[in-house]
Amino acid sequence: MLNMDFSQRIVIDTEQMTWIASPESGVNRKPLEREAAESGHVTSIVEYLPGASFHRHTHPLGEEILVLQGVFSDEHGDYPAGTYIRNPPGSAHAPFSEQGCIILVKLNQFDPEDLTPVCIDTNVATWQPSIGQMEILPLHHFKNERVVLIRWTGEDSYHSHGHFGGEEIFVLEGTLIDEMGEYPKGTWTRNPHESHHQPYVNGPTTIWFKSGHLPIK
Repeated sequence: MLNMDFSQRIVIDTEQMTWIASPESGVNRKPLEREAAESGHVTSIVEYLPGASFHRHTHPLGEEILVLQGVFSDEHGDYPAGTYIRNPPGSAHAPFSEQGCIILVKLNQFDPEDLTPVCIDTNVATWQPSIGQMEILPLHHFKNERVVLIRWTGEDSYHSHGHFGGEEIFVLEGTLIDEMGEYPKGTWTRNPHESHHQPYVNGPTTIWFKSGHLPIK
């Protein structure tokens, strides 16, 4: 197992990690949390080299993807960088990438009742204004789980707040900062249930943000 104690705060600069080959030729990974070698709860950064493909597989408890670079594809379509995908429990596909891509992938973490497929091209979606320099792009909401993109267009701060059901962040642009440190582009953080912090930014910054999904015990 890797980083499966959800009571612990985790901070990983994925830009400093080394790619690890997967069982499929041309597909490499940077594991962030993993229940078992090739099954169960998994969060990874995955790289498809140009022309690489992965065998057809089923998602017993769903698959969540954010395309970070290049174009990710399967038999259902092509998904450029900035696409957010949710393949619900029981779905299956055979992914590939003709030109190569890098994706953030979360496997087998859905509520069994969360059965709605999602595919959003965030490049053309409409952002919602929030407070200060902040804008929000909702991606998914089911029970306590909420997934959004958040971006700050300039220097700004956010009030101190807690995380019921925890939070995960992946920094897509700029640097997120709080009282515990600085998190540049490519940083993945996981903060447990009832943790607190006060984030701020010194310039344009965009993050993928997920909350309410971690164990509350």
